[in-house]
Amino acid sequence: MSKIDQKQVERIVQAVGGKENIEAATHCVTRLRFALADESKVDAQALEENALVKGHFSSQGQFQVIIGPGLVDQVYDEMMKLTGGSRASKDDVKTLASKKQNPLQRAIKMLADIFIPILPAIVMAGLLLGLNNILAGPDIFYEGQSLIEVYPQWADVASIINLIASTAFSFLPVLIGWSAVKQFGGSPLLGIVLGLILVNPELLSAYNYADATLEGTVPVWNLFGFEVEKIGYQGQVLPVLVSAYILAKIEGFLNKRVRDSIKLLVVAPVALLVTGFLAFTVVGPVTFSIGNVITNGLVSIFDSFSALGGLIYGGLYALLVITGFHHTFLAVDIQLIGSQGGTFLWPMLALSNIAQGAAALAMMFILKDQKAKGLAVTSSVSAFLGVTEPAIFGVNIRYRYPFIFGMIGSGIAGVLLAMNNVLASSIGVGGIPGFLSIFPNQWGIFFLGMLIVIVVSFTGTLLYGKLRMPREQLKSENAPSGVVVDNEQAATGEAMDVRAENKLDVEQNAVNSNTQKRSEMTIAAPLSGKVVPLSEVPDPAFAQKQMGDGVAIIPAEGKVYAPFKGTVEHVTKTKHAMILSDTEGFQVLIHVGIDTVSLKGNGFTTHVESGMSVSEGQLLLEFDKEAIEKAGLPIITPIIIPDGQEPSPIIEELASGIIESSAPLLKVTFD
Repeated sequence: MSKIDQKQVERIVQAVGGKENIEAATHCVTRLRFALADESKVDAQALEENALVKGHFSSQGQFQVIIGPGLVDQVYDEMMKLTGGSRASKDDVKTLASKKQNPLQRAIKMLADIFIPILPAIVMAGLLLGLNNILAGPDIFYEGQSLIEVYPQWADVASIINLIASTAFSFLPVLIGWSAVKQFGGSPLLGIVLGLILVNPELLSAYNYADATLEGTVPVWNLFGFEVEKIGYQGQVLPVLVSAYILAKIEGFLNKRVRDSIKLLVVAPVALLVTGFLAFTVVGPVTFSIGNVITNGLVSIFDSFSALGGLIYGGLYALLVITGFHHTFLAVDIQLIGSQGGTFLWPMLALSNIAQGAAALAMMFILKDQKAKGLAVTSSVSAFLGVTEPAIFGVNIRYRYPFIFGMIGSGIAGVLLAMNNVLASSIGVGGIPGFLSIFPNQWGIFFLGMLIVIVVSFTGTLLYGKLRMPREQLKSENAPSGVVVDNEQAATGEAMDVRAENKLDVEQNAVNSNTQKRSEMTIAAPLSGKVVPLSEVPDPAFAQKQMGDGVAIIPAEGKVYAPFKGTVEHVTKTKHAMILSDTEGFQVLIHVGIDTVSLKGNGFTTHVESGMSVSEGQLLLEFDKEAIEKAGLPIITPIIIPDGQEPSPIIEELASGIIESSAPLLKVTFD
C-alpha cells in the first residue's frame, strides 16, 4: 500500500474550512465523513484539484469526501495527526450532522424515510394498474371500445390484475403504518395492525364517503351521546401518519414503565386501544379534513392557473430532487389519487425524469473523456427509467447548462399537461414507462409532452455545449483527470506545475506497465442474485463511479464468496465491506449494502481476516438480509474495481439478470 502525501491531506483539511470548521470526522471503507460547522467554507475547487480526492458531496448534513478503498484509512489517520482531533464514531458524526438540519429538512427526511421503503409495492401497483388500463381503457385499440369488450374472455384476467394492483392503494394505511411506526421508534407489527384497523371492512370505505354524505347514509358510532362517523381511511396519508406517531410514543412510554413479565399483556393492547379511539374520534376526522383541504386547494390552483402551475411544478421539479423536497409530494400524490381519483403532479414528474435524461444523453456528444461519456449514457438510461439522481448529480449539475435545459424542457411540457389536465391513476412508475400510469385517453397529450422534453432538453444542451466546446477542450487538455482548470488558471505557473506533475505520473505509469505485464482475468460473482448497473445504486459515490467501475448485485442470499484466488487486504471493523487482491495485486472491493456501516457489524459474520489467503469460491462473509432490510437500508451490493490500478484495467460485463455465485461476472483485460 503506497505512502500518501501529507501535503495532500493538509489540503483536504484546508479545503473543508480548516480544522476549526471540523466538528467531528470519521470514515468508512471508501470516504471521509465530516460534520462541519459551516459547509459554505468548503472550497470545492481545491478538493477537485486534490489527487487523493475522487469526489465529494453533501448528504443529510454530512459532508463526504470520497478517497477510495485502501487509502481512506491512511488519509484519516494522517488527518487526525495533523488536526489533533479525537476519533469520532459514525453515530457521533450522524448525530452532529442531523443537528445542522432545520426542522423542515428533518421533516422532509422523515417523510422520505417513511415512504421510500414502501415504494416497491407502490411501483408494482402502478405498473399493474397501467396494464389494467390498457386492457380496460376504451379507444386504445378499438374506437369506442376497450380490449376486454371486444375480447370478453380477457375480462376476468383484467379483473384479477386490477385486484392485485389496487390492493396496495386500498391498504395503503397498512404499508404506511408499518413504515411510519418503525421510523418513529415503535414496533412495525403494531403499525401493521393499526393500518388494518383504519381500513377494516366493517367501516365505510373512504372512496364511498362523498356519495354517502350526499345521500345522508354515513354510518356512525354513538359514544355516550357523541356521534363518530364510522368511516375507513383507504388511500389516506395524514390519518395514519399522525396515528402511527401517537402509537409509537405510547408504546415507548409503556415499555419504559411496565414490567417485562407483563409487557405482552399490557403494552400492545393498551397502545392500540388508546390509539384506535384517538384515531377514530379526533385524529382521523381532523386530518381527513386537512388532507381534503390541501388537495382541494391544489386542484383549485391548477384549475384557475393551470399554465402557471404546470410551468412552476414541471420546470422546478428537478430542483426539488436536489433539495430532497420531492419526497414530500409522494404523500400529496397519494392523497390526490385517494380523494380525486388521479394526480396531475405525477405526469409532470415523469416528464422531468425524461428531460434530465435527455440533457445527460446530449452530454455524451459533447464530453471528450471516455469515462465521462460512459457516465452520461448510463445515467441517462437510468433517468429515462425514472431514477434521475445519477443524471442530475453525476452529469447535469456538474456542468450546469444541461440541468437548466432539462428544466426548460420539463417546464414547457408541464404547461401542456396542466392545461389539458393529464392525470395519473397511480404513482411509482416514472420516466418513459410512466405512460402506463396515465389514463389511456390522455396518452396522446402525454406523448406530445414527452417529445417536447426530449427535443428541447437534448437539442438545447447539444447546441449550447457545442458553442462552449473550445473552452471545455481547453479545460480537459490543461487539467489532469478529475481536475477542472479554468482559462485564467491555465495561463498560470500553477497550472503548468500541475501539467508537469501529471506528465511525470503518466511517464512513471508507462514504465510500470512495461515492467508489469498482466494477463486477462475473470472475476466470479461473489454473491447469488440479480446483476444491475452501478447507476441503480442509491449512493452517488458508487452510482457515479467516483471510486471505480464495476457492477452491483441485489443478493438472493446472505453469503459472500471469494471471486478469485488471492489475499484479503482489508476487512472493515463493521464487517460490511472488504478488499481482496489476486495473486498479482489486482484489487476488488465488495461492499454489502448501502450505509450498512451504521449497523456496527450487527448481522454480519466474517470467516476471514485481513492478510489471509483465500481460494476462489471460499466463503468470506455471511450477513442477515432481513436485519439489514428491517433497518431500512438498501441491500444492493456494489462490486468495485478501484481506480488507480496499473496497468489500467478494461472491464467487460459478462452477466446480467439473475446469476449464481461463482459464475463469471466481469472480464478484465489490461491496457
